[in-house]
Amino acid sequence: MAHHTLDARYLLCPLPVLRTQAKIRDLAPGDVLEVQCTDHGVLADIPAWCRINGHRHIDSFERDGVVTIILEVGGDAGDQRPA
Repeated sequence: MAHHTLDARYLLCPLPVLRTQAKIRDLAPGDVLEVQCTDHGVLADIPAWCRINGHRHIDSFERDGVVTIILEVGGDAGDQRPA
């Protein structure tokens, strides 16, 4: 299990979700991804995306205007990789 970060600050919806999806394609099941955003819509969008795609939303918090979402890559991450 590895810990990764994604800087999605100053991007507006849907870019933080799309960048999260793209990053997860390069990660292994069990890896942890920390996504930092300034668009507060991610507080609903990324956890919902995790549920739909089989990843686990671990935590969300906001500090100094930056929202951090922490998620664990699910077992189907490899199925999302391009052929």
